[in-house]
Amino acid sequence: MTQVISENRHLAGARNAQSKEACMKLYDEWAASYNTDLADASQNYMAPILTAQTAIQATISNEKPPTILDAGCGTGLVGEALAKAGFAMAIDGADLSPPMLKIAEDTGVYRNLMLADLTQPLSAPDETYDIITCCGTFTRGHVGPDPALREFVRLLKKGGVIVATVLQEIWVTGGYKAEVEKLAAEGLASVVSAEVKDYRKGAGDKATFLVLRKTSS
Repeated sequence: MTQVISENRHLAGARNAQSKEACMKLYDEWAASYNTDLADASQNYMAPILTAQTAIQATISNEKPPTILDAGCGTGLVGEALAKAGFAMAIDGADLSPPMLKIAEDTGVYRNLMLADLTQPLSAPDETYDIITCCGTFTRGHVGPDPALREFVRLLKKGGVIVATVLQEIWVTGGYKAEVEKLAAEGLASVVSAEVKDYRKGAGDKATFLVLRKTSS
């Protein structure tokens, strides 16, 4: 019972953070128990696995091993799920929390890890990646759609894909749907899919699993 209370406190704190600084403080404190709290079987945290599976499907037609940016990588759950698939790929990770990045580094699946604020333009050059994943970051109190989605498109090679989860309750009200439509209207990206799926199975949490493909350079 104590463990469940702790998990709810952390999750509620994450979703109700009012600033970047509040997010950093919470995740720095949560890093050591994050995987235990969210990724064990009792929590049915499906999002990282579903994100990785969707990203892998996008690699099937690629002739060369893809380069992937795991944006908001946290402790590396998506990176680990990608690595377990056995495909040859190079995965970079980016996150705002140094303690989270340290745990991601310990997984051994990332080529590079970088401290990054996804609410700001990123330092990486244009057309660096084939795939960008972003799982659990587009939620309340975290990262909004602008400039993050546009930055992801900039970082993609032509034909590359973004695989991102957006908490369903803010898909419209948070401006994500409008930003996706804007990118499409500008001819920068096309919507491959935007399906609503369970985020944590059985917990009532749902997310839009967004897949965007870059259509121009």
